Amino acid sequence: MTDRADTADVTDEDQRAVQAAIDGELRLLEPEVRAVPALVLELLDPEFTEIGASGRRWDTTSVLTVTSGGSVSPESPVEVSEMSGTVLAPGVVHLTYFADNQGRRVWRSSLWRLTETGWRMYFHQGTPAAPGD
Repeated sequence: MTDRADTADVTDEDQRAVQAAIDGELRLLEPEVRAVPALVLELLDPEFTEIGASGRRWDTTSVLTVTSGGSVSPESPVEVSEMSGTVLAPGVVHLTYFADNQGRRVWRSSLWRLTETGWRMYFHQGTPAAPGD
């Protein structure tokens, strides 16, 4: 049997977990973070993989090439909308959102997991958005 206090604690814990994942996701989109591989690595799980909007599969090494390549700059930041998150299990958060970068709109989905060193992105996928989405 669960009492109200336990339910409130779980809800607060879930909200903190989702917010931590959102904070990490947004940091990964910051040009200043992307320009420094060590900062990106702090946010990526050692087992990180991505399926990009291009259909290409990425790992930590290959994604560092892109993030440090200046694809996102202060002059052309990624615009994020409709960000939402759900706790799938203790220590696992799923985020979805739209990312607009230089006229390209992509649905993004990522899984974050809690590690000994904090929340880290475990998996990421981008799917080109249909016009009007």
